[in-house]
Amino acid sequence: MTAGLGIVLLMAAGLSGLVHCFQPLFSFNGNSSAHSDITLRAVLRKTAEVCRDMAASEGRDFSLTIDDSLTTDKVQRACSSPGTSTILLSSVIFQTSMFDMVFGNANVDVVFALSEEHHFDDETFQGGRDVITAGVAAVKASVKLENFVAGRWTLGRVCHTLQDFYSHSNWVELGKKAPYSALIRPDQPLENLADGSTPTCRNCEGEDCDNNILPDLMQQGLLTSGYFNIFSSVKPAGKCSHGGSFDQTSKQDPVGGINKDDISSSHGSLHHAAADLAVSATLELLEDIRVAVGDKNFLRLMGLSQSSVLCFVIDTTGSMSDDIAEAKRVSFSIIDSKRGTPQEPSAYILVPFNDPGFGPLIMTTNADVFKDNINKLSANGGGDIPEKCLSGLQLALTAAPPSSEIFVFTDAPAKDAHLKSTITALIESTKSVVTFMLTDVLASRRRRRGSSHVSSRKMNQADAQLYRDLAQASGGQAIEVTKSDLTAATSVIEDSSASAVVTVFQVVKNPGRPDHFTFTVDGSLRNMTAYVTGASSLTFNLTSSSGLSQNSSQSSGPLASSTTAGNLRRLSLNTDNQTGSWQISVDSNSPYSVKVIGQSSLNFIFYLLEAHEGAQAHGDFNLKEGRPLSGGNVSLLVFVSGSDKLKVSEVNLFDSSGPTEVNGSVQLIERGNFLVTFSGVPAGNYVVRLKGEDSSATSRSSLSSFQRQAPTTIKTSSISVTARANNTNVEPGSTISIPFTVATTNGGVVNTSATDTFTVRANNDRSYTSSSPSTVTAAAGSGGAANGTVTLTVPGSAVSGTDVTLTIEAENAAASDVNYAVLRLSVVAKVTDTARPVCQVVSTSTNCTSSSSLCSSSHWEFIANFTDGVNGTGIDSITVRQGNGTLNTSTVAGAGGENFTVVTYSASCCAQNVVLAAVDNVGNVGKCVGQVRESTTATPAVVEAANTTTAAVTTTSTGGHTLSMSRCLWITAAVYLLWK
Repeated sequence: MTAGLGIVLLMAAGLSGLVHCFQPLFSFNGNSSAHSDITLRAVLRKTAEVCRDMAASEGRDFSLTIDDSLTTDKVQRACSSPGTSTILLSSVIFQTSMFDMVFGNANVDVVFALSEEHHFDDETFQGGRDVITAGVAAVKASVKLENFVAGRWTLGRVCHTLQDFYSHSNWVELGKKAPYSALIRPDQPLENLADGSTPTCRNCEGEDCDNNILPDLMQQGLLTSGYFNIFSSVKPAGKCSHGGSFDQTSKQDPVGGINKDDISSSHGSLHHAAADLAVSATLELLEDIRVAVGDKNFLRLMGLSQSSVLCFVIDTTGSMSDDIAEAKRVSFSIIDSKRGTPQEPSAYILVPFNDPGFGPLIMTTNADVFKDNINKLSANGGGDIPEKCLSGLQLALTAAPPSSEIFVFTDAPAKDAHLKSTITALIESTKSVVTFMLTDVLASRRRRRGSSHVSSRKMNQADAQLYRDLAQASGGQAIEVTKSDLTAATSVIEDSSASAVVTVFQVVKNPGRPDHFTFTVDGSLRNMTAYVTGASSLTFNLTSSSGLSQNSSQSSGPLASSTTAGNLRRLSLNTDNQTGSWQISVDSNSPYSVKVIGQSSLNFIFYLLEAHEGAQAHGDFNLKEGRPLSGGNVSLLVFVSGSDKLKVSEVNLFDSSGPTEVNGSVQLIERGNFLVTFSGVPAGNYVVRLKGEDSSATSRSSLSSFQRQAPTTIKTSSISVTARANNTNVEPGSTISIPFTVATTNGGVVNTSATDTFTVRANNDRSYTSSSPSTVTAAAGSGGAANGTVTLTVPGSAVSGTDVTLTIEAENAAASDVNYAVLRLSVVAKVTDTARPVCQVVSTSTNCTSSSSLCSSSHWEFIANFTDGVNGTGIDSITVRQGNGTLNTSTVAGAGGENFTVVTYSASCCAQNVVLAAVDNVGNVGKCVGQVRESTTATPAVVEAANTTTAAVTTTSTGGHTLSMSRCLWITAAVYLLWK
């Protein structure tokens, strides 16, 4: 794979048969490009270009060659803010965001496998462009709402359709060297399309299809694409087919195909040309989005960040005033200490909850907005004791970027405990870490009652266990303290807000028993911290690689300084010159946990994958939403960041309760891509552990062994749940039906003779109206499958650019096993405004001379009008895309009902060019380009003004049109226009 996957490990049980097509994720033929390659090449290049341009505008150096050799680590380093030379950088957040786009791209081949418009098959050019138009509008709407996660998934899907055009049409065969820009400009006509009755192909000569497109079609420059059908060979007479073994139309005259998805495809000799054009087209699309949303928001959309989000879920009932005050204190401390630095949180999320309400979700990139909202929180009400904690957490999990850390403050049990399996599913799906700050938990399992027989506010041990279970599933902690000790415990929040935090080791023992645990300290690690939670009677002993020891009775010793708050012991480790194997021995028969973290650029992320199934199988993979099957094979995608000189020696699945360890068999495919087989994984709760050696210069030794652990638990299940929506976009006011199938499995294979009944739960994070069966049963003769349908209604008030996450869970009759499917749907309003803002130049005046040495003492002025037309959504913003001057705007109403934005730009004569971009309220972009020429007299018919200088101007819009002008009137005592 090209373009910056660092070291990627693909762990899989096997490959199904290959089909000639752009592979969604991986090209197992190293000479072909997959959709992921094309997308990553474009994203990395455009991200680097934006960073370069921003550096130039700020007078900073930018030293990076922008080409197809870029990696996430290279771009992350080059784009890093000034003053980061002493700060550890990690590209994991950036890579996670790119995987969102890559998996969104690959998902098109799952959800829309047989949709001709999503692949530009069957000459559906208008339908394909409509898909792109709706998707781009949704991306821009999501960014406007700062909903970057939804924007990335939608962007990935749009890129898939756009990229397929260059493989499935004859654009490349026509000799085109540039992208077809009309595909992303919906108010431009699609020209030279072959009509339905025009023959386009002739039979291939055996296996040779190089010249099967009709010469007449090529001479006329007509555009066509191949027909594709897996069920029928019927196609219009004389039409080209897509080609490939699954395409039945390619077996009917004219036989063969024209796709360029692979070097061995029908037109495989043009595969690289098609892939390169697909990269250029993706770059053009990304530039359009960049201009529409602005450079900073574009980089946020790409996920280029050196820090994670700060996310709080806070109980606001009457007894929580101390907790709220501490949440304010610690969040303000983080904000004030990191504001303006590379470690400033990339976003801020706040979700209040109580009973009966929860929310609203506050998500912002503005620290002051977050401060204002958390300042408004007050402790009041509450009614009965339990509160809707899990409902608030659900909002946070679906809003936060993947792999975020979420902190929950509460002193009450969860009233919505029925959401536990939903929350667990979202934790496993998003891989977010959840840490609970629990105050005043009772020591007993029974809640005390006061003299009036009203239950105490405090939660008992049974109540707290739900929070402990969720913390364990996520790799977080359940910290139990008194309200007076909460300040000491919130140090874990400040620890997590540092840059490049990694998990070295983590284990939970429930039930507890004395045990010894080892972890490896490598040369890249800094600021290591260990957390031990458990009963007050717990003791431990820490031993370093050099043989030094320190026990739990020592608050300060040779290996660590420690503090205690409630059930939490926090150890700040001293690891200087002590790389190698460390050990911590814990003595306790009560449940406990041990977690070791540090700061390092060397980290990894993983994704569960499943092989493509169905008629259009690619021999490739897509993201698996749900638990892997007990006894079956497990496929993971793992990305390792931080060094190009590391060797991965071991990846295993580890279950500490056994203990059970399943080692993967690693096979190198190409360029750091590995195929690793996990066969017959037993039932259990696993974490992913990775070990290897690093010989990079950043290490404190020439060769350093390292280990890392993923926080999130992987739990297997003997239930299979599959759900496929027929669309990933839903319009406000519409209802979507999602069919699902549940089955019992044995050894990872569906038990076709089973006749089981399953309890079904369907939940969505927006509380939209939905319906689903409470149970489904696999009837005799059904092949073991139980089918059902969930309907979801999106209200008409839903805002375009938002999203909704639907979780469908199935539980067996014994309530001992559960699995789930998670679907993310984008809310997309129908696009009605596709016209770009139009620019009309009014005048250019100048005092510029021909002497370059005197340019700084002279200035020129450029005046233009932008309008979005009578039926447009209106101008939202105007920016200077090129130029170094001052921009002023004002708005006037025209006689025809149009609103005009009058732009006045002034600059030194040393900068004689300007490019202005106007963006309307749905993200359409129009540009205006001006350049100073020698002084001339303005044409009276154009501008009624005294002697002015005419600029050499190019006006651009989607349709390439400018407004006609019949006469002018003065604006601001100088120039004004009346438009017809």
